[in-house]
Amino acid sequence: MGRWFAALLALAALSACTVRAADGDGKQGSPVRIELPGSSPPATPKDDKPSSAPTEKETEPAPQVLWSRGDTGRDVRELQARLRQVAWLFDGPTGSYDELTERAVEGFQGKRGLPKTGETDTVTWQRLLRMTREPGKWDVYLMGGQQADAPDPRCLTGRVLCISKSSRTLRWMIDGRTVTTVEVRFGSQYTPTREGVFSVYWKSRHHVSTLYDSPMPYAMFFSGGQAVHYSSDFAAQGYAGASHGCVNVRDEAAIADLFTQVRNGDKVVVHW
Repeated sequence: MGRWFAALLALAALSACTVRAADGDGKQGSPVRIELPGSSPPATPKDDKPSSAPTEKETEPAPQVLWSRGDTGRDVRELQARLRQVAWLFDGPTGSYDELTERAVEGFQGKRGLPKTGETDTVTWQRLLRMTREPGKWDVYLMGGQQADAPDPRCLTGRVLCISKSSRTLRWMIDGRTVTTVEVRFGSQYTPTREGVFSVYWKSRHHVSTLYDSPMPYAMFFSGGQAVHYSSDFAAQGYAGASHGCVNVRDEAAIADLFTQVRNGDKVVVHW
């Protein structure tokens, strides 16, 4: 019996390390596992799931600030134009993120449960976009500030009031050199400002329209009853209104100076 069992152990070492022990009747019973020197315990399956859930929820990044106090530019103009649409801003657009703009943004944020920072961040901007329409060019430049077009070729010689309907600007030019540029407004579709080449034929410092009973200070007539003149309505309302066919100037100091320089007979070019 001893020799047989020793042989059995040797055979187990060469094969699978598992034998079945014989019971008293010579029958094989339950398997017996024999651990050999240097062998490793069987590996246990690894659990692919994390041992524990994160203890803290990841914090979402703060909204990015797009514009704030002191910023300037075309984007700020659009912001101001949209704030005007929802009646949080009544001045401008000026293109400058000033105190009035900051207060308007803060009010808009507070009304909608957003942090009242006064800064326009991505969340505030997306909310404003959903509530407003795309502003047109003259909504963005309601109170002026737009760039002037290049002068028409007919403006490059002599003394000329060069007036662009495209950029709504007037250049006072002498021999191809721009002396002054001002923003102007034109007649409505029912009373359009005439286009072409004209000349100043009459100047009237304190003129009052006999047809519309409205003041036309610093008037420089160039085509029938149409003149270049100062308009207090343009100064107050910007491009939200229109003239009865005249070329309105909103900068009173600028047209007062222009009135002293322009002479009867100087050319006027109204173009696109």
